[in-house]
Amino acid sequence: MTSNPEEHSNAADRNCPICEGMGFVHQDLPIDHPDFGKLIVCPCRQNKLLSSAQDKLFQSSNLDAFQDMSFDSFTAKGHVGMADNQIMSLENALRQAKSFAENPRGWILFVGNYGCGKTHLAAAIANEVVQRGVPTFFLTVPDLLDWLRFGYNNPDSSFEKRFEEIRNIDLLVLDDLGTQNTTEWAQEKLFQILNHRYTHNLPIVITSNLDLDSIEGRIRSRLKDPAIVTRCNITASDYRDTTSDHSQSELTNLHYHSERTFGTFSLRKDEKLDPAVLKSLDNAFKTAQKYAENPQGWLVLIGPHGCGKTHLAAAIGNYRVAVGDNPIFKPLPDLLDHLRATFSPSSPISYDKLFNQIRDTNLLILVNLDIQSATPWAKEKLYQLFDHRYYAKLPTVITTTSMLEEIDPRIRSRFLDGRVSKTCTIAAPAYRVK
Repeated sequence: MTSNPEEHSNAADRNCPICEGMGFVHQDLPIDHPDFGKLIVCPCRQNKLLSSAQDKLFQSSNLDAFQDMSFDSFTAKGHVGMADNQIMSLENALRQAKSFAENPRGWILFVGNYGCGKTHLAAAIANEVVQRGVPTFFLTVPDLLDWLRFGYNNPDSSFEKRFEEIRNIDLLVLDDLGTQNTTEWAQEKLFQILNHRYTHNLPIVITSNLDLDSIEGRIRSRLKDPAIVTRCNITASDYRDTTSDHSQSELTNLHYHSERTFGTFSLRKDEKLDPAVLKSLDNAFKTAQKYAENPQGWLVLIGPHGCGKTHLAAAIGNYRVAVGDNPIFKPLPDLLDHLRATFSPSSPISYDKLFNQIRDTNLLILVNLDIQSATPWAKEKLYQLFDHRYYAKLPTVITTTSMLEEIDPRIRSRFLDGRVSKTCTIAAPAYRVK
């Protein structure tokens, strides 16, 4: 039995000393062996066939535009000026991505701002597993839905075939969940895919720049299942936008409170106040000082107008500025006005960019929290802001005159979580300047 070298020129090495370009070789076996005289594939051809199979797998995975995205090319240190907590979020996401790529089980969800590295990590996972021969699809959610729609009119590939292929592929990577056109058909098809993979515990990688509460309820409930989903919040800013840190100075009102420091704060010991009142003031002062030295989690200051809440909040901000931080200090009404202003056609910044910048800042100081008379839109935006910072454990200082029972239950539950938040109530009356 012979083989034409031309026939195997694409698979075998013509200069191979073993098969001399034939692609097949005889085994050196005894004459009475059952496989005596049979041809086997030459190692040179096996290597090329394996390489060809990997190339085909890579092409079918839709990774052409992302082939340079690997774990080695991912920069966990971010760009110059990035805060420590932002770098830590990148390093954690990288560790989780590598672990998932080594053993793709369950789901991994990357949540963060535009340009923070979500897509890079998702593509790095896909490239890694494809190299090991795992069939993979990498698709943005809008592309996925367009791909399915195309199946309706393509005689060469039916919708049912495409749909089943996506539902059951060994690894599915969905980039930009939430950017799709939310028609009923699109929402239903997306849910069917995710629900099937959830029910059968098929691995999936998802990226999104949305808060989970902005995602359709049935999908959100599956993304919140800690038994299956590993969630990675990336708080880093857009690495493509080198101006975002400079524009932050326009968001803060801290310069109006430069004289409010810990040194200028009065503990009011010369006033005839109840000892319990003075104790609450002293406790709030010491708690704020300790927090300023190492901001961790949330600090909520509650008390009547003029009791010293804003002074302590500003003192925290001024202390952090002195050590090189760049906090955002903002009264809630001003913050909402800034967000509403982005809807104007003349706005130089988009709503998403401004909201994400406030949401992901390394230290947010929000004073005068009073949402009882706020509009539904304002309440929802505020909840999204707090919900993100709560799960990301981003340092946040909040002052309010409202008692805890008067605050929206969704926000109040975050305030009451002792693992993340510390609450100080100041019982002092309004300070009267003499």
